[in-house]
Amino acid sequence: MPNVAAMKRTMIGLGALVLALSLSAPAFADPGLDRHDGRGAFGRATLTGFASLPAETYVPGSEPSGAKLGTTPINGITPPFPAQPVQGFSGIADRHDGTFDVLSDNGYGSKANSGDFLLRVHRVKPDFRTGTIKVVGGVNLSDPDGRVPFPLTRADRTLTGADFDVESIVRDHDGTYWIGDEFGPFLLHFSAAGALLEAPVALPGVQAPENPYLNGGTPNLGSSKGFEGMARSADGRRLYPLLEGTVAGDPAGTLRMNEFDLRERAYTGRRWVYKMDDPADSIGDMVAVDRHRFLVVERDNLQGDAAKIKRVYLVDIRDRDGDGAVDKTLVADLLDLANPRGLGGFGPTFRFPFQCIEDVVILDDSTIGLLDDNNFPFSSGRTAGKPDNDEFITVRLSRPLGADPHAYR
Repeated sequence: MPNVAAMKRTMIGLGALVLALSLSAPAFADPGLDRHDGRGAFGRATLTGFASLPAETYVPGSEPSGAKLGTTPINGITPPFPAQPVQGFSGIADRHDGTFDVLSDNGYGSKANSGDFLLRVHRVKPDFRTGTIKVVGGVNLSDPDGRVPFPLTRADRTLTGADFDVESIVRDHDGTYWIGDEFGPFLLHFSAAGALLEAPVALPGVQAPENPYLNGGTPNLGSSKGFEGMARSADGRRLYPLLEGTVAGDPAGTLRMNEFDLRERAYTGRRWVYKMDDPADSIGDMVAVDRHRFLVVERDNLQGDAAKIKRVYLVDIRDRDGDGAVDKTLVADLLDLANPRGLGGFGPTFRFPFQCIEDVVILDDSTIGLLDDNNFPFSSGRTAGKPDNDEFITVRLSRPLGADPHAYR
């Protein structure tokens, strides 16, 4: 007859051993699941494509610009400029034919100095074999039908950087554009030809200092801290604009992400919280992965060798860890990309060290595209004293996103 007491002692001993081993052994993430501590689910990402547009690229036949920048050289470039710079790419939309719509921001950094910068959507075509980018077209943004109820800078109602600070863009199924502005903040709906189709849509309860309806009131959002990022849902029914700044009264370093119903033309009231790694960080852009997940670019305000935070996060609005903010999983550190092919003439580690990285697009389930906003002529993250080019890179993630195919087809 077996010794029951001895068997029990053996089983207890084995159980203790298993528990001890489980506590001491390193934890390995299930490759099919996302971790929600902001680290670890993805390995090192790899640079797979590099193309560049020279900083001094201008729209052919366009008006002079930069008259309010003075005449002192900036990174070797003396304003004013002979034409409209093709610069400041702050949003991107894939046209699925090898070309991309990219949005220039408000111009030269403020409402006061950007009245002669014409807001424009450029159409560009990167060639990753030659490492070059061609500008193959574009449209100026305008309000020919008087949809904007407040005064504009120009009598011809061509929109300028003194009217709106446009920072995010999505292209709808019908070819029209939804653009996020930072001055209001407003949502703006434009035709494929760049004409405003509806009155600007304000975000309820939030006003920046540049908001034309402030009327002496107190703003509750920082200057030009409106819709820096915006995604369209994979099914095309909703927009998800994300503020760049923290609304007064919200915890430091938290940003509001709202939901806008395109059929109802109204905010749904649903809102989520994005928490930055550091309150001094900013977000750069955002794109939908599926119904619950998004990619968000987060960055510090530094450039060149001083840059420390240039990251792409996979964000899950389901908040599985219950901390009140969206879950973040690091998918690419843009200051530490593997470059085994030496693309762009760089070494085995590629850095994307720009002050502003404001464009992210999903190219396939494992590949994303990114561009910098070169803040022409101010930023010099690649070479000190020289204005940054607009660089377009493609990055292969260490594993697939598992995205809804509608997000990139």
